[in-house]
Amino acid sequence: MTTLIIEDELLIADEMKAVLQAIAPDVEVLAVLPSIKAAIKWFGANAEPDLLFMDIKLSDGLSFEIFESVSLKCPIIFCTAYEEYAIRAFKVNGVDYLLKPVQEEDLKKAVAKVRSFQKNTAAAIPTDIKLLMDYFANAGNAKPRYKERFIINTNNKWMPLEAKEIAVIYRENLNFFYKFNGDKLIYDYTPLEEIEEVLNPEIFFRANRQTIININSVQSVKPYGNQKLMVHLKPPLKMEIDVSREKAPLLKKWLDK
Repeated sequence: MTTLIIEDELLIADEMKAVLQAIAPDVEVLAVLPSIKAAIKWFGANAEPDLLFMDIKLSDGLSFEIFESVSLKCPIIFCTAYEEYAIRAFKVNGVDYLLKPVQEEDLKKAVAKVRSFQKNTAAAIPTDIKLLMDYFANAGNAKPRYKERFIINTNNKWMPLEAKEIAVIYRENLNFFYKFNGDKLIYDYTPLEEIEEVLNPEIFFRANRQTIININSVQSVKPYGNQKLMVHLKPPLKMEIDVSREKAPLLKKWLDK
């Protein structure tokens, strides 16, 4: 069986290769690709493998973008630190969705599942995946589950950051997370719209194109200009966040809950 690992963290990719060699020595890793661009280029010059291991958030965007340029039929095992993309994963040949740090036993079961599917090529979407898809499809009436923590990559290490610890999220090419004590952490390139979607709107507000604020970081709000608002944050955060005339009523409503 041949496979490809699409993962932008070299240490994680190397560890996965080592584990695969131990649990499934017949699985040949053809390449490790760190980005969407590299993956599209590779598929343009090579036949698809029997299996793909794929992270979701890569250095140049979400790996789902690969499917906009390449048509793939091989099964995919997604290995990611993010829970919220499961339904999208199962719509693009995903056969398993493993959360990092991936446990050896989970990886072993996922490979066994792929082998089972390959023996029965006439099989449709596996039952357990169909049930998961149905769950997500019918979850509209359920209480939304918002993201509780983010994984920050700093000094080649992962650091969990609780969402409630984030005072401000500011976008400037990269996303920067500011903690209440003023610490500034680099997150990644994820569009601010996608981050906004997974945050609890009772706590977080999209103030403008570049900024999301935590309600507990607000010290005061003052009107200025043409019915605009200026949000002053609590020390030690020395930030003033402007809110447009269109968003001003939404901000007032959000603060007044």
